[in-house]
Amino acid sequence: MQAKLRRPYAAVLITAAFFSFCLVLNSAWMPAKALLAQWLLQHSWQQIVAGHPEARPWPWADTRPAAVLKVPRFDIEQFVLEGNSGRNLAFGPVLMNGFSDGFGNAGDRIINGHRDTHFRFLEGLRAGDVVRIETATSLREYSVHTTEVIDSREVELVLQPGFERLTLVTCYPFDAPFAGGPLRYVVTALPLDTNSVSRQLPASSG
Repeated sequence: MQAKLRRPYAAVLITAAFFSFCLVLNSAWMPAKALLAQWLLQHSWQQIVAGHPEARPWPWADTRPAAVLKVPRFDIEQFVLEGNSGRNLAFGPVLMNGFSDGFGNAGDRIINGHRDTHFRFLEGLRAGDVVRIETATSLREYSVHTTEVIDSREVELVLQPGFERLTLVTCYPFDAPFAGGPLRYVVTALPLDTNSVSRQLPASSG
């Protein structure tokens, strides 16, 4: 009788050990996956800068780096990706309105990012902070103008053609236990120098 009772008990222990192993493996895989993705994105960006604009970070990728977002005060440097999808958001902030118009040109642009990873730093941005957008051929500088919380059910972010502005958006609040609520934290940045909003970088010889 005791032997029969031990068998289910042993099975429970083995099952629990298996699922614990899976959880540990998954928790170790996620940082490794993120690190590998960053290396591949860096390699892709180097190819783009060298004159290969169609370079993809991996063969089946439906995205590529469109620009580099830099915030000097926080030593932030992140790749902005094409394609506003949840899958791409896992690898970095994404450009909401695509890349067909050329990120290096003046325009109104919105960049989305996750509040608990890439765009966590938005909480610390203050008016006057400098935000830089660097493409393969240009560097544009902005100054944070306003920060606000909006309800996406009541307020819609609208692009204004011909208007120079950079908007950074993430979910809110930053410490919410679950994602997907209606609130958004919005940072609006305007050109640092309205008379000269773009400084062209030298073209790569590669």
